[in-house]
Amino acid sequence: MCLICGHAGCCDSSKNKHATKHYHRNRHPVIESLEPGEDWRWCYVDNEFV
Repeated sequence: MCLICGHAGCCDSSKNKHATKHYHRNRHPVIESLEPGEDWRWCYVDNEFV
């Protein structure tokens, strides 16, 4: 899920990689997992977990 606007998109392990496409389209840099049991955030600008 995008932490800027709340857009929920599939991660890069999914066929369409909607979260990454959302970043390239809107430049919203930080996402977090919505998967139960997962607790991570990813920054596209720094290319690392935060």
